[in-house]
Amino acid sequence: MTRIVAPQAGFTGPVKRSVTIAGHPTSISLEPVFWQALEAAARNHALPLSALIAEIDAVRITAADPPNLASAIRSWLFVASVASG
Repeated sequence: MTRIVAPQAGFTGPVKRSVTIAGHPTSISLEPVFWQALEAAARNHALPLSALIAEIDAVRITAADPPNLASAIRSWLFVASVASG
């Protein structure tokens, strides 16, 4: 049986950052690993970070019962990482 180990950078809690979406400032709390993945996804999509977050938000609010934005971002990143491989 393989034993799990802590991430190289250790376990860290969420970091709050402010972004502007559709002209409105908002704060999002994500763990550093999610911020890093989101920044990489923005680069891969050739978008500014705030534009990628705005696109995720636009899709999120169309759901019948929209999750909070941080949850939507984490879910989107997970699905994107699984799809890429």
